[in-house]
This record gives sequence, structure tokens and C-alpha cells, in this order.
Amino acid sequence: MSAPRTAVIGAGISGLTTSKMLLDYGVPITCFESSDRVGGNWAFGNPNGHSSAYRSLHIDTSKHQLSFKDFPMPEHYPDFPHHTLVKQYLDDYADAFDVRRHIRFETGVEQARPKAGGGWEIETFDGAVEEFEFLVVANGHHWDPRMASFPGEFTGIQMHSHDYIDPRTPMDFHGLRILVIGIGNSAADITVELSSRALETEVTLSTRSGAWVVPKYLAGVPADKYYKTSPHIPLSWQRWMSQVGQPFISGRPENYGLPKPNHKFGEAHPTQSVELPLRLGSGDVTAKGNISRFEGETVHFEDGSCADFDVIIHATGYNITFPFFDPEFISAPDNQIRLFKRIFKPGVDDLAFVGFAQATPTLFPFVEAQARLVAAHLTGNYELPGVDEMERVITADQEKYTAHMVPSARHTQQLDYFIYEHDLRTKELPQGRARVR
Repeated sequence: MSAPRTAVIGAGISGLTTSKMLLDYGVPITCFESSDRVGGNWAFGNPNGHSSAYRSLHIDTSKHQLSFKDFPMPEHYPDFPHHTLVKQYLDDYADAFDVRRHIRFETGVEQARPKAGGGWEIETFDGAVEEFEFLVVANGHHWDPRMASFPGEFTGIQMHSHDYIDPRTPMDFHGLRILVIGIGNSAADITVELSSRALETEVTLSTRSGAWVVPKYLAGVPADKYYKTSPHIPLSWQRWMSQVGQPFISGRPENYGLPKPNHKFGEAHPTQSVELPLRLGSGDVTAKGNISRFEGETVHFEDGSCADFDVIIHATGYNITFPFFDPEFISAPDNQIRLFKRIFKPGVDDLAFVGFAQATPTLFPFVEAQARLVAAHLTGNYELPGVDEMERVITADQEKYTAHMVPSARHTQQLDYFIYEHDLRTKELPQGRARVR
């Protein structure tokens, strides 16, 4: 069979990887990218506004876990590369596999419409319409900022971490009273950067649920080199072992000033930071629990305390958004979207989603695994199960990957890469080949 003519939306990590994989399998593709460059979130200052990278950003996953399987990061790269090196790596990847000539830059998708008899109409921002037999959605999920909401009105400046660049951009933070809301990696990095005594700032970090902070290094090597879950041991046992060991590795968060987490280790995405515990322990950052209300420039906290602030930075995550779809056809309210193996929407056989997960500990190989399954499907080497079976598996996978997690929009797409990849490679792909036969 000839592979269907396929449209790919986005040339960030997910779209770039998918385009390369489909080309490897001989699938004819056209990749639509609204920007003038590849890289998406890792293209600092991306003209399309879809990059949340700040000037000082380094990747939190070491190069050893992050590298593509068939294109390792250069040996001379540091363990935790700066965003400029990650962008260079993606540029080199695109050039090494000759992907750029299949990408239409500065060509955003206005609408993606399913055709009655199957296939898709893709309408671009300039009004041009083109037809395809299959569609891959890879527009990312770290570009539509989600703001926290509290009673009352704050009369100072509010912004999202998506818009933060450095201590001078988008505003001069020197000498200001700053409140950072959130406890993820971006919140930790921005808090550390803005709490430097050289800036003469007063920085407070507010967290609703608390967090376990993990180190980047353990015994002198990147800590994530020790991380590999096993598909042969119950996940609940592995979580229990990590919960027993975590306090001995990096201590309990309340010991250096953070509110006590309302969950056990492994029940929420951990925060990876070397410097945050030091800043808290040095008195450079004040930690607070959740906010109860705003009153002018005053912020009241649930512990009964209050303080005045000049600016609030919401490091509160992102929405999963598909602006080119009719919301009645596909949307992700509260970041919930039911996809078989986080890829296929039951009942829509000519559509795939790639990259929509919070994969621990690594994203790039996770996207490779997804793209490989899509490529097998498009070349007739993998067939999807029936709709009822897909729905059953979706529910079972949600139970496996997220049932133990703190309920929040951040954790709806959480999964373990090693378990997921093993499942696709040893179970789902062989089963799909058997369905073809």
C-alpha cells in the first residue's frame, strides 16, 4: 500500500521528530510551522510567541536521558545544556536528516477540517486550502499560559512566567517586592534568579500543594542516570522504594522552609533545583502556602499572614489548546483529552497526536516512540484496535499512570517514559501487526 499524504502541524520537538520518522518510513509529509525556524519551545524569542524559554534556562533533563536514539547529543555538551545548545541540537537534527525542505515556514494553520469521506482540509493563515489524507497534530502544550485565580483584585503588575525573560525583561525587577506563584521547575528557576541579593529584591514563593525538590547530581553524576523504572516490578512497589529513599537523598522540603507537601514523593511531578533549597535556607526567599485573596497590593495567605507586593509572576502551567479545531470536534477542557496510547482519538482513524504528555524523565525519546507507532500505522504495519477496546485501554492507562497523582491540570498527561516505551515496543506494536494479519 502507498502511504497516505500527511500533514504535520508544528515543527517543534514533536513535529520535527514526527516529520523525520515519517520520512524514514517513506511517508509523504508537509509540515506547517507558523514560525520562521524549528525548535518551538526551545527557540528562544520565537517570533510566533510559542517559546517559554527564559535567557538563563538550562534543560532539567541531562543530555544522557534527553538524546534521540539515533542522534545522540555531542560529547562536548555539558550534562545540562543551555537552551541555545538544545536549539542548535535541533537545528543539527533537522539538517542531518534533511527535514527542512518538507517544512513550510511562516505558514500557520488557521483551520483543520475533517472531510466527510475521510481526510482533511488544511487552511493556512493566508487563506490557502490544501487536502491531505492524514493529519498529525504536534503543536505543543507549553505555549498557552494558564493563570491562577483568587478572590479580590491585585492592583500591582501580574504576568505569567511564559513572558519572563530576565531580571530586566519584560520589566526591570530591581528593588521590587515579587511574589512567584507555583513550585515547578520554572517557578524555582525564576525565584532563584530574582532573589539574588545584587537585585535588592524581596522574593516570596507561594505553593498550593508543596513539592519534593530533587537534586540534579547524585554521587557526582546526573541524578537522572540512576532513574529507570522496570516493567517487571509493580509500579506501586517502585514508588514505595523511592518514597523511602527520597528524604535521605535531598531531605524533607519543610526542613528548609517550604510548606510540607500534601502528597508523597512520586504523587506529583517533582521540582528539580540545586539552588532553591540554598536560597530558602539562606533567607533570600520566603516560602508561603496557598493564597486566600487579593486586596489592592496586599496578598493574604491561607495561614493568616499577608504581605505587600509590586509584581506577581504566575508560574502556573499551560493549557492544552488546539486553535485550528472546532472545539465541538476536539478540545481538552482542564487539559483532559482521551487518546489511545496518548496518540489516537477513538473513532477518528486519520488523525494522530504526538507529544501531548508529561513524560518522566525524558521527552525526546518519548516522542520518537510515539512517532514510530504512527509511522507503522501509516505504512500498513500496525492496525488500531476497535473503538471499545481503545476506550478500555485509555481508562486502564490513566489508572496506571495518573491515578496515584495529585488531581490537577498539570498531571492529566503524566506518564513514565520507560514503562510507556516498553509497552509500545513489546506489546502494542506486535499486537497491531497481528491485527493487520
